[in-house]
Amino acid sequence: MKKEITDREDVFDLVETFYTKVRSNELLGPIFENHIDDWPKHLDRLTDFWETNLFFIRKFKGNPLLKHQIVDAGAGYSIDEHHFGVWLNLWFETVDQLFKGEKAATAKNRARSMGTFFHINLFKARPENS
Repeated sequence: MKKEITDREDVFDLVETFYTKVRSNELLGPIFENHIDDWPKHLDRLTDFWETNLFFIRKFKGNPLLKHQIVDAGAGYSIDEHHFGVWLNLWFETVDQLFKGEKAATAKNRARSMGTFFHINLFKARPENS
C-alpha cells in the first residue's frame, strides 16, 4: 500500500530501494560501484540530501555537482543524457512504487530539475577535447 513521504525513515526507504535498482542496472551499476566504497554511509548521506530537499531541513552539506563531475571524469567523460534518463526513470519508478502525494510529486520534480542541472553542468565542466 502506497503512503505519503512523512519522515526520514520514508526517505531512507526510497533511497535504499532506488539504489538497489541502480546497483543492479547494467548501465548505471558499474559507474556507481566504481566510485562508492561504503554503501551504508553513502545511503545515509543521500538520505540527508533528500530529506533536506523534501523537508527543507539543513542536514546535507556537500557539493553534489562536483562529485558528479569527478565521476564523469573517472568514466572518461562518457556520462550522457541516456544515463540521466535511465537514472530518472528508475527514480520515478521507485517513487511511484512506494509513495503517493505531494512529497512524492516533489521528489520527482526535484529529481527532474537536478538531472537537467547536472547534465548541463557536466558538459560545461568537460575539457575542450573530450
